[in-house]
Amino acid sequence: MVGWRQFLLLLLWGFLQLISLPYSAPQSFVGINYGDVADNLPPPTATARLLQSTTISKVRLYGTDPAVISAFAGTGISLLLGAANGDIPNFASSPAAATAWVAAHLPSSSSPAISAVSVGNEVLFGDTSLASQLVPALQNIYAALPPNSSVKVSTVHAMDVLASSDPPSSGVFKPELAAALDPLLAFLSKTGSPFLINPYPYFAYLSDPRPETLAFCLFQPNAGRPDAGSGLTYTNMFDAQVDAVRAALDAKGYKDVEIVVAETGWPHSGGADEAGATVENARAFIAGLVSHLRSLAGTPRVPAKSVDTYLFAVYDEDLKPGKPSEKSFGLFQTTTLAETYPTGLMRNGTAGLGPTMAPAPSPTHPVRPSPALVSPAPARVPGQQPQLTPVQPGSAAAAGPSALCAPGTATTTARGAAAGCSNPNAAESSRTVSVLRILAGAWLMCLLI
Repeated sequence: MVGWRQFLLLLLWGFLQLISLPYSAPQSFVGINYGDVADNLPPPTATARLLQSTTISKVRLYGTDPAVISAFAGTGISLLLGAANGDIPNFASSPAAATAWVAAHLPSSSSPAISAVSVGNEVLFGDTSLASQLVPALQNIYAALPPNSSVKVSTVHAMDVLASSDPPSSGVFKPELAAALDPLLAFLSKTGSPFLINPYPYFAYLSDPRPETLAFCLFQPNAGRPDAGSGLTYTNMFDAQVDAVRAALDAKGYKDVEIVVAETGWPHSGGADEAGATVENARAFIAGLVSHLRSLAGTPRVPAKSVDTYLFAVYDEDLKPGKPSEKSFGLFQTTTLAETYPTGLMRNGTAGLGPTMAPAPSPTHPVRPSPALVSPAPARVPGQQPQLTPVQPGSAAAAGPSALCAPGTATTTARGAAAGCSNPNAAESSRTVSVLRILAGAWLMCLLI
C-alpha cells in the first residue's frame, strides 16, 4: 500500500507538472505569421526548428511555398495557408481551378496539419472590386476539400470593416459592406469557419500618443475604460478591439462565428514620427499579450476563453515598403535565430536557438511577392496598416482599428472596458512559477526529513 509520504510526493509531482505546463508546452491559442518579403531569411527548415523551441503551435503563411510547407512536416505545428487576392476571380468562376489549387497545395499526408485556408488578405479593405467574387471563391475552395476535412476556409479582414468600435459594445460593420459581408457571414456560420481579423493596438497608440493610452495598449496598469453600453470595463486595447468585432458579429445574429486574430504585433523600431516603436514597448506588448492569453481570462464580452491569436511576425521583412516600422515586427533575428527581445514564448526560458544552432550560410529564401498580397495600391502587404491622417474614426485612413483606435477624438464616446484582464506580464509570470517551484521544493525536503 502506498504510504502517506509517497502519496504526498506523487501529489507534489503532479503539482509541479501543472505549474510547469503553461510555460513549456505548446498552446493551441498562440500562433505566429511567417512572412517572406525579405532577402535575408534563413532556410525554412531552420525556421521550423526555431518555432519548435517555442510554445507556438500554429503558423500563418501568406502563400503555399512547398519548401515552407514541407519544412513543418513532423513538427506538430499546424499551418494556415494563404491564397492570393489575385486568385479569387479564378476560384470564383471555376470550381476546377479551386480543385486544382487544393490538390496542389494541401499535403496529401496528415503532416503538416493544415488548420485553415485564407482566401485573400484584407480584400474588402484593399480591393473592393473583388468583394462580389469572394464568397463564390470560398465556396469553391471549400467544396474542393476532401470529404470530412477539418480544414476551415475563410478570409482575413482589416479592422476597417467596422463603422464603429468605441465603445466596444457599439461595434458594427460598415453598412456599405453588407452586400459582401452578409453572404460571407452566412458561409462562415454554415461551415463552422472563423472570422479572421487584424487588430493592432500599436496603431491605436499612434493616433492617440498619450501615456495612459500607451499603458492601455501595452497591458500595463491603467485606470480602465468603462463601456456604458455593456457595463463592462476594459483594461487593454486588444480586448476592446476583439470585443468590438464580437459585438458586430452578434449584431448581425452570428454569435456562433468564432473570432481568430490573424495578425497583431508591435514594431521594435521605427522612424522619428512613429511614436512608441521601440524594443521596450514591443517586448511589453508581446509579453503582455502572451501572458494574457495564457491566463485564459478571455475578453470581458467572452470571458474564460482565449481567442486564437497569430503574432506578427517571425522575422523582420527588409523589403517591405512603407515606413521603417513596417520592416521591424520580427520577434526573432534572421542571422542568429535569437529573440529580438524576451517574449515569454521560449520553452524552458531559453532565448532562441542562438548562433551555435543557426544554419550555415546558404542561398537566401526567395522573395515571392505574391500578386495580391504585395499588390497594387490600395491593397497592402501582410501586416501593413493604412497611414494615419486626421479623418473620421472608422475610415480607411484611421489605421485599421477604426474609431477604437482614436480615443479622444471628437466622435469618441465612453471608452471600452475589461474584467479579468489585468494580468502579470510574462516576466512576472515566470517569477511566480519560480517561487512556486521553490516552495514546492522546500515542502519536498520537509517530507523527506
